[in-house]
Amino acid sequence: MARPDVEQMFDDAFGQNRNININPGCFMKAFWGTVAIWLLFSSVFQVQPQYTAVVRQFGRFVRTADPGLNFKWPSPIETVVLVPTREQLKEEFGFRTLRAGVRSEYKSDGMDDVRLMLTGDLNVADVQWVVQYTISDPQAWLFNTRNPTETLRDLSEVSMRKVVGDRLVDEVLTSGRDEIQLEVKILLQEAMTLYGTGVTIDLVQLQDVNPPDPVKPAFNAVNEATQEKERLINQAQQEYNQQIPMARGEAEKTVSESEGYASRRVNEARGDVARFNAVRAAWENAKEVTEVRLYLEAMEELVARVAKILVMDGRVPSFLPYMDLGASQ
Repeated sequence: MARPDVEQMFDDAFGQNRNININPGCFMKAFWGTVAIWLLFSSVFQVQPQYTAVVRQFGRFVRTADPGLNFKWPSPIETVVLVPTREQLKEEFGFRTLRAGVRSEYKSDGMDDVRLMLTGDLNVADVQWVVQYTISDPQAWLFNTRNPTETLRDLSEVSMRKVVGDRLVDEVLTSGRDEIQLEVKILLQEAMTLYGTGVTIDLVQLQDVNPPDPVKPAFNAVNEATQEKERLINQAQQEYNQQIPMARGEAEKTVSESEGYASRRVNEARGDVARFNAVRAAWENAKEVTEVRLYLEAMEELVARVAKILVMDGRVPSFLPYMDLGASQ
């Protein structure tokens, strides 16, 4: 077999360009220019306002960078990881938000292992909740735990199950929701601090708490009976608040009137006693004058009550003609 003609093949491929001379100096300038551009773009990075940049040198943490234009050693010497430290993050438990808006859509199918919890009175509650948090320490967030998001989810579920397991199902469904949220937040923050995750828990909110679907009718009947009981109690309390103050007012009025009557009678009696004492003192000083004055006052009062007055002379045996003094009056 004949050997191929290499020169002929080269000419066929490049044609006349074979005669072009390549200048090594231009090639080096192009190479170093490319290297310079690569170094420039690899050494400068921009950090957005909601992030904090964590700079790693050969994988080891060296520093953090604030928002704005920053510089580093080119890759792969130093690499940058952006951590959203100025943004509130959220984790949903027992459901997923399909579409947020005025009418948000949620999905909870296939999450029974998270939603269903055993209460302290051995009942089952369907609990869905939200945890809102911020990353306060980006270095701890990246390096202290292998998967901080999964750690947060696991610890949140453990804290919620512990708190729900210490309460009655009625408390979980109705009156104890605020206390549950606060207690879970405290327990979760303590656990996240213990693991050194660099996370601050901002809010734990119960999204929805219901009895399981098979027993919902029974729970609804119990709730309706409880509400009816509370309504009757409130109605009775309203009647009590209306009648008792009215009765107390009437009692106070009667007592006040009795006290006023007693005071008046006592004062009148004291006045009569004082008047009698004054008359007695005057009588003792001038008995005849006082007797005459009392007699005249009594006769004056008596005559004022008589309709007709007959004037008689005791020396004659028969009646005298009399004047009708009542007509003249």
